Amino acid sequence: MKLIPYIVCRDAPAAIDFYVAAFGAVEDFRMTEPGSGKLGHAELEIGDARLMLADEWPDFGALSPDSIGGTAVTLYLQVEDVDAVVAQAEQAGAMVLRAPADQSFGERTATVQDPFGHRWMLATVKEVLTGEEMQKRWEAEVG
Repeated sequence: MKLIPYIVCRDAPAAIDFYVAAFGAVEDFRMTEPGSGKLGHAELEIGDARLMLADEWPDFGALSPDSIGGTAVTLYLQVEDVDAVVAQAEQAGAMVLRAPADQSFGERTATVQDPFGHRWMLATVKEVLTGEEMQKRWEAEVG
């Protein structure tokens, strides 16, 4: 079994350009509708992860965060240098929602929103902790 995020963007070709610039994504392929050029499906690789995306297709219920007024989903991307990736994403057009900060659970994280309404948590693992260790630290933090 494998979980692969599939996101919908109002302008999927522009989203691909953003993900390439912001996260170093590599486009595997895209399928476009003959005539309109509308993006029906594309697949990207970001590190060792896969991301699928398409333009909006309202007839199929495929709507972007822009059309539904936001998103309830956060995409989590582990990176080697969260500060550098946040700066790169911001330069590419992302809005920084939470600046990079060290967390009690052993990661340095930040949250950005891409220009297409998708929210990303970017993280660098600083220490590997057990679930029990994370719980103890969290209890001490929120106490």
